[in-house]
Amino acid sequence: MTPFLPTLSDLCSRLAGVEALVLVDSAVRNRLIDRDSLTRSDSVVLRSLGPLAEPAESPMETRLRWLLLKAGLPRPEVQTKLLDSRGRFVGRADLYYPDSRLVIEFDGANHRDRLVEDNRRQNLLMNAGYSVLRFTASDYYNRPDRIVAQVSAAAAVSARRPAAAPR
Repeated sequence: MTPFLPTLSDLCSRLAGVEALVLVDSAVRNRLIDRDSLTRSDSVVLRSLGPLAEPAESPMETRLRWLLLKAGLPRPEVQTKLLDSRGRFVGRADLYYPDSRLVIEFDGANHRDRLVEDNRRQNLLMNAGYSVLRFTASDYYNRPDRIVAQVSAAAAVSARRPAAAPR
């Protein structure tokens, strides 16, 4: 059996940066490797991706995060648990900017099957004082500049808005 780290290094060296990060994020999420091992690796590629590695739940979440980082936006948190003013769990964000309370969601093909549940969750998030932006694969592949512009604008507006008042 081939050791995992050399195999990961070999695969990542053959992929474009974003696709290598997709692979690394998947390995971190599945606990096949941790960030410390990546940053200590002999592989230049793995060392460069180590600080960016996160336990993203889907390749498109990683791609969306990569797009925002490459555009010069701050690094968003990944899979963050969100609470209301009473400390109750209201949802988990794919990507999250805590300073502006901005939630960014990637809606994959299964979103249609979960639409009612996702809409209820979005209402809870918005009532708790979070802003929510949702994007799809079509947005990523056909309008990446609009994603960056919308996230930039929403983060700037959200940063000026006060947090939800305690109840």
